[in-house]
Amino acid sequence: MSKAIDNLTNAMRRAQAIRPRVGGFPYLAEVLRQAGVKRNVWSLPSAQSLFRTEAGSVVMQGDPLVTGAVDVPAFDEAALIQALRVDQAGETTFPEFLNASWRAGVVRYDVDLEARTVTYQGCNGEEYIEAYPAVTVPYL
Repeated sequence: MSKAIDNLTNAMRRAQAIRPRVGGFPYLAEVLRQAGVKRNVWSLPSAQSLFRTEAGSVVMQGDPLVTGAVDVPAFDEAALIQALRVDQAGETTFPEFLNASWRAGVVRYDVDLEARTVTYQGCNGEEYIEAYPAVTVPYL
């Protein structure tokens, strides 16, 4: 296993231990940032996640959201914002959030851990950018 994978795995484990159920994403992002992750790019509906880190890049393959040929949903910013708010309130699981984002027409999202922004993109160049707050994580 590479140093990049070890760092990422340990950071994700740490984030899981401290992340609150409501409003937990900024804690996950901060732990990843402290572990040297610069960007995290998700490709939907494949559920593939690319982590660009100081120690190297790592790809993680999740369970795809769809199989076979499917139509890409139209980008719906209001539906995306609703999916974000429900997730931020702790009312969905991460797979449910991914599915809601896909149904809102998101084909990719890019987390910039240094700028603390997430850019959600549709297949025709549509974008919605949301900033997330800086947080202080407890030391474990």
